[in-house]
Amino acid sequence: MQELSALVRAAVEDNTLTIEPVASQPLPTGKAAEVDCGSANTCALSGLARICRHRIRLGDSESHYYISPSSRARDAFRAFHQDLNFVRKFLQPLLIGELAPEEPSQDGPQNVQLIEDFRALRQAAEDMKLFEADPTFFALLLGHILAMEVLAWLIVYLLGPGWVPSTLAALILAVSQAQCWCLQHDLGHASIFRKSRWNHVAQQFVMGQLKGFSAHWWNFRHFQHHAKPNIFHKDPDVTVAPVFLLGESSVEYGKKKRRYLPYNHQHLYFFLIGPPLLTLVNFEVENLAYMLVCLQWTDLLWAASFYSRFFLSYVPFYGVPGALLLFVAVRVLESHWFVWITQMNHIPKEIGHEKHRDWASSQLAATCNVEPSLFIDWFSGHLNFQIEHHLFPTMPRHNYRRVAPLVKALCAKHGLHYEVKPFLTALLDIVGSLKKSGDIWLDAYLHQ
Repeated sequence: MQELSALVRAAVEDNTLTIEPVASQPLPTGKAAEVDCGSANTCALSGLARICRHRIRLGDSESHYYISPSSRARDAFRAFHQDLNFVRKFLQPLLIGELAPEEPSQDGPQNVQLIEDFRALRQAAEDMKLFEADPTFFALLLGHILAMEVLAWLIVYLLGPGWVPSTLAALILAVSQAQCWCLQHDLGHASIFRKSRWNHVAQQFVMGQLKGFSAHWWNFRHFQHHAKPNIFHKDPDVTVAPVFLLGESSVEYGKKKRRYLPYNHQHLYFFLIGPPLLTLVNFEVENLAYMLVCLQWTDLLWAASFYSRFFLSYVPFYGVPGALLLFVAVRVLESHWFVWITQMNHIPKEIGHEKHRDWASSQLAATCNVEPSLFIDWFSGHLNFQIEHHLFPTMPRHNYRRVAPLVKALCAKHGLHYEVKPFLTALLDIVGSLKKSGDIWLDAYLHQ
């Protein structure tokens, strides 16, 4: 219903939209006709037969409009977009709704008060200007990355290509590459510049010229992860079977007598094929395939510029074989960092199939934090504040500390678990979770 949609949009912008659950409210006493307002079994926005669990009121109007769950994907959409006016023009030609009358909503029971409190929390964060980036902070991040790149080359240039300077250069380059992951991650979430285009262009430079990867490939993977964290076949970070079994997949594989690998020992072979090879093998192959299949020629040129710069810088000292060995060493070192830092917040949490929770509950169920310190904040790229990052993915990372007390208070009010671990405990829990999943698989395999 286009007219009602326009009124709803205006009410959202004016902050005069009221949403209330149908079950706890009496039938509407408004003046508008039922065909306009809908009913408990008819959605006013779509005009389709739907079970409506909520109704809305616009401003001071006495009329209520019944809406189905398909009209309430507000929190997820709001979390990913800073500038709603910019994205609105892309939504105008889209018809958003459920596929067919015989396809009922899959939304589970929603805690209406939690949803309202979370939206109030976000509004408070906006009022505190926590979605505004500090240019100096991110300029220093880029500066120290570039400084490490230059320092590594100077060490080899001044001290020669011996084992000691080469090892030191590889370590410095690995740290630089790890910090590049963090910076491009900020840009991918459009959390630095006000204009989305500026973030995307800067991300292509950091991801392409400084790392040799495709920005579009990363965003394609990572946005799926944020939309449905720890959900099989929707989050690529946990859809890793049959190499590793996580969460509910352990029981499923055990019951079906699937044994492609000795999963009861996956916590051991994880050290051989997980941290050392993810970036060097899996990411390199997947990234190149994505650029070629999706015809991302600009990203391909950016990646080529990285390899050209790297080998032109180090072939004069090592020759082609030596420069290639240095490249492999850097990739393996950064891969260890990437796996441990990115998985310590997710692997030990609930992993399984879609539960159809509200936005805040779904993010909290799949994430945990790591105790902060100046070093851990820098070393992890502030991913130790994973809860805050998942709730507010477009928020600049230097503001996670400030919003964290508000999130804790929200969780305490609604009985949600806000988990914070020591750094070493978080790392050990990755291995412990793999072992637990492997043991569950073995038990189901032998006894089901």
